Amino acid sequence: QGKFTLLRDTRTDGSFLVHHFLSFYLRAGCKVCFVALLQSFSHYSIVAQKLGVSLAAAKEQGQLVFLEGLKSCLDLLFGEEEQPGQPSPLQFLSCDLRALFDFVRVSLSATAGHSWKGPVLLVDDLSVLLSLGAAPVAVLDFIHYCRVCVCCQLKGNVVVLVHSSEDSEDEENELVVNSLCHHSDLILWAEGLATGFCKDVHGQIKIIKRLSLRQAEQDLVQTYQYKIQDRNVTFFARGLSAAVL
Repeated sequence: QGKFTLLRDTRTDGSFLVHHFLSFYLRAGCKVCFVALLQSFSHYSIVAQKLGVSLAAAKEQGQLVFLEGLKSCLDLLFGEEEQPGQPSPLQFLSCDLRALFDFVRVSLSATAGHSWKGPVLLVDDLSVLLSLGAAPVAVLDFIHYCRVCVCCQLKGNVVVLVHSSEDSEDEENELVVNSLCHHSDLILWAEGLATGFCKDVHGQIKIIKRLSLRQAEQDLVQTYQYKIQDRNVTFFARGLSAAVL
């Protein structure tokens, strides 16, 4: 409880980590606010079904609050009428990120009649906010307020996915990624193989436990390679894949 987990990917797609955390927290009985800015609800629902979780059922029960960012953007940009008294969470397209934070705060507030184990904020992916015109400072402020609200006040967890590139010219995105790395309790960094495509190894993942965040100790770093399968992901030590053995 009270942890901020950063999912970072470079030269590969780290969305399999988002699907894992979404199904994991729903099965654990947590209240989840999912800010999905990258894919549609049907996409996440199909993958979740393969993992044994029904997003539609969780949504009906009030366990899952789903913000479909793509649809909300279109509704806002093309002038769809808003429901009275309910401003769009993506109102920052014309002002700031306060409306999005208010949406998260209200979604994860205590719900009468239900005793969920803990609130969870899941964002996929944060880099989209920059593409939509939000300033890097505004994005970092949004995450800061979410951490204070969810991690400190509600004793929940925040999980955020960001894309990064070592040779990227997108300075704003790299500024956000590096700043989040300094504030996270755990970093799961998925990277593509430097040698290129391999059918038996899809990439490698660094698990960085930020011990230096609260203690005067060096961060613990573990590196594994992985292969994504239809319903799960196989992890193994470097050099121990089927392609080598």
